[in-house]
Amino acid sequence: MDKRLKRILPRVQKPARYTGGEYNEIIKDTAAVKLRMAFCFPDIYEIGMSNLGMQILYGAINAEPDIWCERVFAPWGDMAEEMRNKGIPLYALESGDPLGEFDAIGFSLGYEMAYCTVLDMLDMAGIPVRSEERTELVPLVFAGGTSCCNPEPMAPFFDLMVLGEGEEVDIEVLRLFQRARDLGWSKTGFLREAAKIPGVYVPSLYEPEYNPDGTLAALKCLDGAPEKVTKRIVADLDSAFYPTKPVVPSTEIVHDRVNLELFRGCVRGCRFCQAGYVYRPIRARSAEKIVELGRETLKNTGSQEATLLSLSSSDYRHLTAACDGLLDWCEPRSISLSLPSLRADNFSMELMSRLQKVRRGGLTFAPEAGTQRLRDVINKNVTEEELLNTCRIAFEGGWNGIKLYFMLGLPTETDEDVLGIADLAAKVLHVWRESSPNKQRGVRITVSTSCFVPKPHSPFQWEAQVTRKEYRRRVELLRGAITAKNVTYNWHDADTSLIEAALSRGDRRVGAAIENAWRRGARLEAWSDYFDFNRWLDAFAECGLDPEFYAVRERSEDECLPWSRVNMGVRTELLLRERHRAYDARLSPDCRAACSACGAQGMLPKGVKCDG
Repeated sequence: MDKRLKRILPRVQKPARYTGGEYNEIIKDTAAVKLRMAFCFPDIYEIGMSNLGMQILYGAINAEPDIWCERVFAPWGDMAEEMRNKGIPLYALESGDPLGEFDAIGFSLGYEMAYCTVLDMLDMAGIPVRSEERTELVPLVFAGGTSCCNPEPMAPFFDLMVLGEGEEVDIEVLRLFQRARDLGWSKTGFLREAAKIPGVYVPSLYEPEYNPDGTLAALKCLDGAPEKVTKRIVADLDSAFYPTKPVVPSTEIVHDRVNLELFRGCVRGCRFCQAGYVYRPIRARSAEKIVELGRETLKNTGSQEATLLSLSSSDYRHLTAACDGLLDWCEPRSISLSLPSLRADNFSMELMSRLQKVRRGGLTFAPEAGTQRLRDVINKNVTEEELLNTCRIAFEGGWNGIKLYFMLGLPTETDEDVLGIADLAAKVLHVWRESSPNKQRGVRITVSTSCFVPKPHSPFQWEAQVTRKEYRRRVELLRGAITAKNVTYNWHDADTSLIEAALSRGDRRVGAAIENAWRRGARLEAWSDYFDFNRWLDAFAECGLDPEFYAVRERSEDECLPWSRVNMGVRTELLLRERHRAYDARLSPDCRAACSACGAQGMLPKGVKCDG
């Protein structure tokens, strides 16, 4: 360890974030490896180490014997200040080597508010933040993750971006890069070849053109770049790599448990949900494989909790079999098994009672909207009767805590819909009074609202976000309507949501505002400790941009969208159809009731069926 580092660690919060040396970390001989990659997560250790995607890619890349992938996280403010003051560059946890010594630097982009942190991490490593300033081939700076489905706002900073699931394509990129480095290719020559790899978007091969009104006119393809870049998927999850020896954190993290992925995709088709569309087609692991992976991972980590993960875990076809197999092994060892992502329309009291024998926590449901009309608009196939019946079953079973999540500002929302949230919470409270066998314990009903953010590749990608003023009015309307002492109301601030929407639907010009905000001090913007709304307004204004142009402006259906060169597997015609059905408050059946012909089936090999 650097002697300077030893001196500053006693002066910062949670020094274990910065030391490495965790159980199951992967150490390799630098003399024996041919390529070194730094896997950067643009948030702090506790968040990054809770991310299953990072654990999967870390293990998959390190499964290549001659490639060493190491982890890098953003330091908290106290550590960042100490490092800058002492001239300590950002380093990887496994070796302690500075990022500047790595061949490739990859970032995971899962949330738009992490964009400034990417620039800050590069700067802390002494690496120019803009791709055009890095004229040499080494280091390669690239990104992957859900936010790459609109690559344009961060296009100025990355040499290339990977679309979709990275287990296979990341290694293909690294192998081509290794060849290019060894043969002395130019950076330009490498990027042209990299653009031929399916799933790779090279920003420098696309040139934006704008209309006089500021809207995007076109994204021109240069040097033979593909007209569309189609995301990559892993077709067979049973044979895919899974980290059964994940790194065990040496300090407390947000989700300190074993994560078991049931399936990818979602059968439901909620119209506001980007993830439900971009993760299609639906692919599931077998129950036998989940039980095998779970037992092996629990043995290798010593964890006392496992969680079954997916976008909607209770929709997994073989849930009972997977849970039974895991519980047979977990219960004698006092290991708890939890199931998030519950739906009110298929809640199983018997299953939840078994899962929470060891520790019974609260239950969380996301009705999203307060009235049936608005739930039909967003295609949330949950009725009030189903939600109340689920709450009744839970209260009768001994639960006394229910969390309900909603969005304000959804398309077509009225004051009646807003007040419907308060009415629904009151009905849940009434159900508890009628059905709880132990009223002495009391009840905790928590209502939380966030501001709707229109996202690319969803049926609501064309919609306007409500203004901050209007969102706050709706918050106050709802706040005044919730009067029961047993019901707590929490709301997300509108300022962050505005910036998130602007970054989510931004074009390449927004990259200048991101850089400007960072140069003004923006980093770790997902944290309220650091987020400064006025700083963002100033950064946009200095670049001649207005965040409301990107966030609160409804897009016309024939407008060229910044993500128009990206194919996430779902046809635009399907998104438009769902948008039109929303305005008629017409439900669409889930994938298992009737195939929507969304196009995602075409991403699977011939003979392989979508599990929807």
